[in-house]
Amino acid sequence: MLQFLSSVGEYVLLILGVLWVTIRRPPSWNLIRDQMFEIGVMSLPVVAITGFSTGMVLAAQSFFQLSDKGLASATGLMVAKAMLVELGPVLTAFMVTGRVGAAMCAELGTMRVTEQIDAMRSMSVNPLRYLVAPRFIAGTLMMPLLTVFSSIMGVLGGYMIAVGFYKMPSNDFIDPLPIHVTTFDFVSGMVKSIVFAMIIVTISCYKGMTTQGGAAGVGRSTTNSVVICYSVILIVNFLLTLGLNSSYAYFEELIAKWF
Repeated sequence: MLQFLSSVGEYVLLILGVLWVTIRRPPSWNLIRDQMFEIGVMSLPVVAITGFSTGMVLAAQSFFQLSDKGLASATGLMVAKAMLVELGPVLTAFMVTGRVGAAMCAELGTMRVTEQIDAMRSMSVNPLRYLVAPRFIAGTLMMPLLTVFSSIMGVLGGYMIAVGFYKMPSNDFIDPLPIHVTTFDFVSGMVKSIVFAMIIVTISCYKGMTTQGGAAGVGRSTTNSVVICYSVILIVNFLLTLGLNSSYAYFEELIAKWF
């Protein structure tokens, strides 16, 4: 229990340190740009495959379950809502964790066990500003874009299955979307994606920078970081869903007031 509490405290201090160095003196744009390319552009193929296949499965199951009840026209709406609000953010976070989070942890863990991070401190270079802050900023910026891309691919996959395979009229799939997919759905997905990005980057970097035990320790830290990220994402997703749904009335009132 004491070790767990100590780890939580160190993790919170790392988050506060990253926020402080980011606000006080943002890292070099070149570092942020490289991480944006690594996190965002290089993740596009796996995010596209995941979103597209998930949308196809959602459309196939929705049409099969609803067609005999006269509700087949809700297929497109179910696919779009599920991808934008829930499956898009969560599945994108899982893919980014497996592809980017593990790489972050392994890279920083290797630097830790080979004493490169200690060498940076000896040269008065803040590892948080040089190693963690660029990843934190890039992840926070790119995850919402990846989530939107995943949702679009999911709707496209659902459209191909519903219209191309099940011969559903195209208008029945598309027409309900502008009416029932609201701004609140989009905001919910974006809030979740930003929070998930912070979780992935901070946990992966923390586990990497606290690695011990040589090459075997790097492997353990990488595995632990992925498992912890998956678990925390699922728990936080549930809490965010409850919180965002509870604030729906306030959000609608705010939108009506300003727009």
